[in-house]
Amino acid sequence: MKEIHLYNTLTKKVELFVPKTEGKVGMYTCGPTVYHFAHIGNLRSYIMEDVLEKTFRYAGYDVKRVMNITDVGHLSSDADSGEDKMLLGAKREKKTVMEIAEFYRKAFFSDCEKLRIKMPDVVEPATSCIPEFIHMIEVLLEKGYAYVAGGNVYFDTSKLENYYVLSNQKEEELMVGAREDVEEDANKRNKTDFVLWFTKSKFDAQELKWESPWGTGYPGWHIECSAISIKHLGENLDIHCGGIDNVFPHHTNEIAQSEAYLGHKWCNYWFHILHLNDSTGKMSKSKGDFLTVSLLEEKGYSPLVYRMFCLQSHYRKPLVFNYEVLDNVKTAYEKVVNRIHNLNKEGETEQEKMQPYRDAFMEALGNDINTSQALTVVYDVLKAELNDASKWALINEFDSVLSLDLTKETDAVEEDDELTAFVEAKIEERKAAKKAKDFAKADAIRDELLEKGIELKDTREGTVWQRV
Repeated sequence: MKEIHLYNTLTKKVELFVPKTEGKVGMYTCGPTVYHFAHIGNLRSYIMEDVLEKTFRYAGYDVKRVMNITDVGHLSSDADSGEDKMLLGAKREKKTVMEIAEFYRKAFFSDCEKLRIKMPDVVEPATSCIPEFIHMIEVLLEKGYAYVAGGNVYFDTSKLENYYVLSNQKEEELMVGAREDVEEDANKRNKTDFVLWFTKSKFDAQELKWESPWGTGYPGWHIECSAISIKHLGENLDIHCGGIDNVFPHHTNEIAQSEAYLGHKWCNYWFHILHLNDSTGKMSKSKGDFLTVSLLEEKGYSPLVYRMFCLQSHYRKPLVFNYEVLDNVKTAYEKVVNRIHNLNKEGETEQEKMQPYRDAFMEALGNDINTSQALTVVYDVLKAELNDASKWALINEFDSVLSLDLTKETDAVEEDDELTAFVEAKIEERKAAKKAKDFAKADAIRDELLEKGIELKDTREGTVWQRV
């Protein structure tokens, strides 16, 4: 196994990743709430989690990745207020909650496929785990970490020594009115307490509800991820991932209830991706016209151009979206794909000369998933003193992590016939100049083409060209 260093939100520093079991990684990623299309800001997190998983695999680890699907219990405010987002989606489209869940679940995974995001090993919808949620809540009540008030079951955060272990949140930041997602709930003993189980005393209009020891109702959002993770990955989780907005309260609450339930530390590493912003700030579905993969496709952008856009920035830096930058990435993507497409992949590879590039690629990824540097290694390979077969083999190997379809011939950009005819005519003109020993003219033709983004390469078989 190769070394991987990651920034751990729990310790606030970059650390060597060491899983509980040598060679194996238990990885949990928070899944979508399937009440609407995922916007590209959401999908930045899933792209970077995908790169992390594939980095583990490239480094030699056996990975089991689990993800939930939230189809009940996620309210319009993370602070247990507002309506269930699934119910809001059903009202918006005049469908049942499960019809909404199924439609947007399929839409989400369609986007993932377009973005070459690998399907997790386990995908578990919340509605299939109601018995697990109820059991976990019963144990928390028995241990004195939860209480019933107003018909609902709440987690009592005052029982913990350090509720803010992940977020370093300040008490005053949670005062009613200081944050828009915090509202007063008279049933709570402490303002940071959160709901484990809702009953009709909270929302009588809920479409999905189940019998429980505390009355007919449905689970709170936070209990889902804890129970689903423990169900599939056991009591010791190696790494938990999500967007930076999940740190508080969602992941903070997960730690609280999981460790109270288990009686020991639950997860060693926390991996968070910063927001994708537009010119007005954080992207949001509530803004009306939000950016989706389908919208990018309608505007002529391959989803893989957006993936490359994300990979050119570090996951712990905010990323600002605009079309001018995306146009530049599109041009760069098409150029690099064409250069790779023009490589002759047949022949022997130069394994000894290839190894430094493998080391550089792994070093970039092992340095807190530095995808920008990893992309630079791809360009270094293309410029290297290696034969084409070696270049193609290395890039094909690297693309198992980058997942940009760099070596898929079907996705290469077709050469424009007019451009091809122009370049081939120039090659013949240069050939004639060299035959006449007019090397100045031959060099001028080469430089002219290079200014147009066309590089000539003289080989034993003749002169070949590629875009640069």
